[in-house]
Amino acid sequence: MDKLIELRDIKKFYQVGSVEVKALRGVDLDIYKNEYISIMGPSGSGKSTLMNIIGCLDTPTFGTYRLENNNVHQMADDELAAIRNKLIGFVFQTFNLLPRANALHNVELPLIYSGMHVEQRRARAREALEKVGLADRMNHKPSEMSGGQRQRVAVARALVNNPSIILADEPTGNLDSKTGIEIMQLFDDLHQAGNTIILVTHEHDIAAHAHRIIHILDGEIAKDEKTGRA
Repeated sequence: MDKLIELRDIKKFYQVGSVEVKALRGVDLDIYKNEYISIMGPSGSGKSTLMNIIGCLDTPTFGTYRLENNNVHQMADDELAAIRNKLIGFVFQTFNLLPRANALHNVELPLIYSGMHVEQRRARAREALEKVGLADRMNHKPSEMSGGQRQRVAVARALVNNPSIILADEPTGNLDSKTGIEIMQLFDDLHQAGNTIILVTHEHDIAAHAHRIIHILDGEIAKDEKTGRA
């Protein structure tokens, strides 16, 4: 199996007033292509910090991070932005959709930043919405859709650049249980189609969809275990 992510001795320290907060204390982690991984941990454990570093939204204080053989830890901000746009699709708990834009335009956004021609990006956005079962909702605004439909738009937006990684932060946190099950089925389908899924959650039933669970405690990996689905 090809290695996608390699983290070595990742440390992240923050200065809060006169206090130094050690969010990550030396994380070693390998993630391979087409793995399905959950990252779990209590509030303040460092799981969100780890997610931000994996997603190139933050940089480590110490340590090395290689993503598809790129030395991410050495990159400037514009290089990190390019990596995020090309290799990583993000799905957030709060959807992060533009309220005045329809589903098609929301999904188009990453392609606009990449400079793709309008006709090509519209076609790609339509295809992504069809993949998540929203072919009949392309012209609807977020206020005209249910929570589950809005999260599907967010998933389509994450898919539209054909990224190596789908990084989902509490993707069912704002959804009822029935809709949450539907969204997790969508992630299962994406994994079956070949995507690498990294899911950050505090819910055990959501984490159980993954094939491997990374438990974070006090800024360190406390346990790295295979699930029954592996």
